[in-house]
Amino acid sequence: MTDHHSALIYSMVLASAADREMTDTELRRIGQIVDRLPVFDDFDTDALAARAVECAELLNAEEGLEAVLETIRDNLPQKLHETAYAVACEIVVADGRVAQEELRLLEMLAQSLPIDRLAAAAIERGARARHMRL
Repeated sequence: MTDHHSALIYSMVLASAADREMTDTELRRIGQIVDRLPVFDDFDTDALAARAVECAELLNAEEGLEAVLETIRDNLPQKLHETAYAVACEIVVADGRVAQEELRLLEMLAQSLPIDRLAAAAIERGARARHMRL
């Protein structure tokens, strides 16, 4: 994996897998994000499943979490760091519940990229507001 598209997909898959349960809602949301965000305009959506599998395989390897975080960081230009954090937040809130493991993962991603704490809080609040239900 050597491109920004894959790094963004890895961040979403990582967020989905954080609680050890990748729900259909989360997987659908990943597809929607790839279909709709301008950063993916030149991405071949047929490659989405392959990128998700690559990330899952890397996660299952020894030191997998650290390897995925490093891969994301090393393959994203700095101007896409907040985008990676934002799409990860979208996946975390997609199913309507946020587990402690997911919050910890977001914290690790924010530290790895690095995302300013104030910017991270704003991104998190935006994602929460977009997914609010009565």
